[in-house]
Amino acid sequence: MADVLSRRALNRATLARQLLLERAHMSVPDATERLLALQAQQPSSPFLGLWNRLADFTADDLRTALDQREVVRATYIRATLHLLSARDYLAFRALVQPSLAAAAATTVKRIPGPDADQERLVTVARGVLGAGPLGFAAIRERMQSEFPDVNDRALGYGVRMNLPLVMVPTADRWAFPASSEFTMAESWLGAKPAATSSAEDFVRRYLAAYGPAGPADLREFSWLKTADVFERLAPELREFTTEDGQVVYDLADAPRPDPDTPAPARLLPEFDSLVLAHKDRSRIVPTEYRPRLITKNLRVPASFLWNGFVAGTWTTTRRKTAVTLTLTPFTRLPAQAVKALSAEADRVLQFTDPGIAKRDVVVAPVD
Repeated sequence: MADVLSRRALNRATLARQLLLERAHMSVPDATERLLALQAQQPSSPFLGLWNRLADFTADDLRTALDQREVVRATYIRATLHLLSARDYLAFRALVQPSLAAAAATTVKRIPGPDADQERLVTVARGVLGAGPLGFAAIRERMQSEFPDVNDRALGYGVRMNLPLVMVPTADRWAFPASSEFTMAESWLGAKPAATSSAEDFVRRYLAAYGPAGPADLREFSWLKTADVFERLAPELREFTTEDGQVVYDLADAPRPDPDTPAPARLLPEFDSLVLAHKDRSRIVPTEYRPRLITKNLRVPASFLWNGFVAGTWTTTRRKTAVTLTLTPFTRLPAQAVKALSAEADRVLQFTDPGIAKRDVVVAPVD
């Protein structure tokens, strides 16, 4: 009979993999590979995500890794921008391509002509990007000269989903303003993505970063259908049962700390992968609060952890000479939580707004 893992045991195991029990002394490329991928549709998120997880991390550490092409920001799992190592991008891009193509299917249907026009879309896009990096406004404009009857946004989405593109770093503090340019991965990295990827290796890496977990969790995280992969890996994996009776799997030697291990206060960025990596998110987000982490326009607000679980959200308000960070708890917090979270919030502001001397932290009243 499989061992039972409590919700708190799942929580501590996941926090350990995510470097959120203790900040690690690790390079940006190594940490990015440890975490598999960091959600990066919000430009600042990977910076704050790594700051939460690495000791002595500075924004320049990530900018340097981007400039040196050790890590990339690119469309990846869930058809969304992520930060990942260049090595992982080249190794696993082929694995996620079918899900990206499926996401673009409605776009392709709007391109007039026979089915071969999908191939033509890719051919034209390669020619457009062959001259060097371009912003997507320019890409859409040039594509529409070849497909004048197709919505330019649909064309842009088709290009983004069907071609392995990476974003070119800029000098902006948070590295990627809205006008960032894209280029072909092979041009930027000097190598083409591998023609095939190992689903088994991806599952192992996912478990190392987010386990213990099951096929439904991995599908939520990546859109990959991997139940058969878990079956093939079963001889090398450990099987557990959750309090709710769900079967989850883990690497045999992965860390599973004592459930009573202390978990420090942390302020996660918007769209942090920690809160998006599982079908059943109750190991991180109490079920009754989950609706408050997904807004009507599908944004995932910045949240804070107390005792390992999401206990509220946070926002910043900036003025010329002052910045205020507001913590909005889901329920009344004990005094020690307010003290620890306020101290951590001030450290966040020192990182995000080092040039502003007046920093305030406010705890909003509970609704």
